Amino acid sequence: MLAESPIPPVHASLPEVRINVDSGPQAARQALDQLKRNLAPLSLDIEEFGAVELVLAEAMNNICEHAYAAGARSGPIRLRCQHRRDGLHFSIADEGMPMPGECTPLGLAVNVAVDLMDTPEGGFGWFLIRDLAKDVSYQRHGSVNHLSLRMAVAIG
Repeated sequence: MLAESPIPPVHASLPEVRINVDSGPQAARQALDQLKRNLAPLSLDIEEFGAVELVLAEAMNNICEHAYAAGARSGPIRLRCQHRRDGLHFSIADEGMPMPGECTPLGLAVNVAVDLMDTPEGGFGWFLIRDLAKDVSYQRHGSVNHLSLRMAVAIG
């Protein structure tokens, strides 16, 4: 759910974007393809959309791999986006398992100054999300996870 913001939407011509996909290996790609088409009127440059794509792909892949227990069960992923003066506001909701401790991971930087064979396989996702996104917030309401964040792109 998108939190009510005192900052109004920027363009009446760019309505709120709502995308629904089923979890699975192609969920993030399907949602991002739809999002790219919907955000075309903003003319985001490649770096801006690349950051949006990276953050949302990490978040949605985490939902598919962890909230929906690595494919043991599938379910809906609902992505919403609003364009406001301070950027793009996103909300991602799913009906999977809650995050451990019902809070987002810290997303600390992973030590990469180690031998290649000792480099961790994972642990970069939440670091990237927290590094690139603003106002990251997670809440669990009943059986639904809600992740909201803001990308400081398309500011105007």
